[in-house]
Amino acid sequence: MNIQEARQEIINTVQAYLKKDETGTYEIPVERQRPILMIGPPGIGKTAIMEQVARECGINLVSYTITHHTRQSAIGLPFISKRIYGGREYSVTEYTMSEIIASVYDQIEASGVKEGILFLDEINCVSETLAPTMLQFLQYKTFGPHRVPDGFLIVTAGNPPQYNRSVRDFDIVTLDRMKKIVIEEDYQAWKDYAYRMGIHGSVMAYLEIRRDHFYSIRTEIDDRYFVTARGWEDLSRVIAVYEKMEIPVTENLVLQYIQDPEIARHFAAYYDLYNKYRNVYRVPDILEGRAEGTAGMKNAPFDEKLSLLGLLIDSLGREFRDYAFGLDVQKLLYSQVLALRAGLAEGGKAASALAEDLGAALKKDLEKKLRAKMISREEEKAERTVIGLLGELEKDLILNQKGDRSHDFGLVKKWFTEREGARKAHAAAAGDHLTNAFSYLAKTYGEGQEMVIFLTELAGGYYSLKYVSECGNEAYYRYNRLLLLKDQREELQSQVLELLDL
Repeated sequence: MNIQEARQEIINTVQAYLKKDETGTYEIPVERQRPILMIGPPGIGKTAIMEQVARECGINLVSYTITHHTRQSAIGLPFISKRIYGGREYSVTEYTMSEIIASVYDQIEASGVKEGILFLDEINCVSETLAPTMLQFLQYKTFGPHRVPDGFLIVTAGNPPQYNRSVRDFDIVTLDRMKKIVIEEDYQAWKDYAYRMGIHGSVMAYLEIRRDHFYSIRTEIDDRYFVTARGWEDLSRVIAVYEKMEIPVTENLVLQYIQDPEIARHFAAYYDLYNKYRNVYRVPDILEGRAEGTAGMKNAPFDEKLSLLGLLIDSLGREFRDYAFGLDVQKLLYSQVLALRAGLAEGGKAASALAEDLGAALKKDLEKKLRAKMISREEEKAERTVIGLLGELEKDLILNQKGDRSHDFGLVKKWFTEREGARKAHAAAAGDHLTNAFSYLAKTYGEGQEMVIFLTELAGGYYSLKYVSECGNEAYYRYNRLLLLKDQREELQSQVLELLDL
C-alpha cells in the first residue's frame, strides 16, 4: 500500500484499539492490541504520517529512533534492593524505569491526555545487545519490568534489508504478535501531501515530467546513490529560503539533498530553466488578465507546457494557502474579540488591559501545546500571528481608548472589520486570478489536454479544493462541466462505434 493508505489504516487501528464498551473497558483487550510494524523504504514519510495520525485522533505521540539507544537506556539501569524470602533478607537486582517508558508518562503529564502512540523507528536495525530487549518489548509491551501504560499503542517502523545492511529479521513468533503493513513509494500519494505542504513549484513541475526520479536507490561498486521523498521535501524548503535571501541554487546544493549525481544534475538544469520560464511566461501578467495566449506557447514541447501549468498551479496554490491561513487566523481572532467584549461587559479592566491578558493567556496555552507536542506548525504559526495582532491592538487601544466601554469596543470592532475586509479582498483577488488563468489557457490551448491537466491538479490540491468549495469560482465550474460533457460524448461515440463494428 502507499503511505496515505497506511495512514488511514493506522487511524482505523487507533480508533479500534481505543474503542471502549459501556463499562469503559477496551473492546479489544490491551494484550490483544498488536503493535503495528511498518516496513518501507527510507524517506517516504513514515514519521510524518505518525504526526498526522496523532493530531487527527487528538492523542499523544512519543517518538524514538531506537538505534540511538543502548540496552541501558531502553530497559533502565540495574540497582540492588533488599527483599525478604522465607524469613531471610536477600539482595536482588532491579531496574530503574526505562527512559522510553518514562517519556510516555512525561507526555501524559504534559498534555493531560492519557492515550497516545509510542512510535519506534528503525526497529529492525537495533544492536545485537538490544535485539532481545526489542523482541521482548514487541511480544509483551514491556521494557524490563516496566510496561507501556494502557491507552498507548505501539507503532514501529523499519526498512527492508536491501536498504540497510544492519537489518535483522524478526522470527515468526514475534511477527505473529504484530500487525504488519508493507509500504511502497507512490508519487501520486506523496503529491497530495506535497501540495498541502507547499512544496516548491520547481520540484513539483520537475517530478511531473520525470516521475521516475521521484524515488531512486541504486548501488554501484564504489558507492550507493539514492533519492527519497524526504530529500525532495527538504530541498524544497531550502530552495524557498535561498530565493528569499537571493542566494543562488546550484547543482552542489541540490546534490546535498538529492544524492544521485545524475538526477541532481538534471534537476539543477531544470531549476534554471524553470526560472527562465518564470520570466518568459510572465505568470503575474497571466493572473492579472494582462497576457494573451500565443501560437508559440500552443506549439511548445509538452514538458514546457507542463512547466507553464506548474508555474500557474504554484502561484495560485500560494494564494489558496494564504486564504486558508488568513481564515484560520481570523476565526481565532474572532474568538478573542468575543472574549474581549465579554470582559468589557463585566466591567473592571480597560480594553487595552483585556487585550494584553488575552494575548498572555493565548501565549501560555501555546507554550503548553508546544511542550505537549500536540500542535502542528500551521496551527502554531496561526496562534503566534494572533498573539502578535493582539499586541498591536493593545497598543492602538492605549493610544485611542477613552474609558467608555461602548466607544472602546467600537474601536476593536472597527479594527477587526477592517482586517476582515482586507481578507475578503485578498480572497476575491485569488478568485479573479483563477478565472484569468482559465481564460488564458482556454485562449492558448482550448479544451485540450492542457486544460484537463490544469483542472486535475486543482481538483487534487487540498487548498485549491478548499478555496473553490468555500468561495466558489464560476470558471472552475464551467470548464469542469464542459470537460465532463466532452468525456461523456467521447464515451458514447466509442460505444456507438463498437456497436457498428458488431
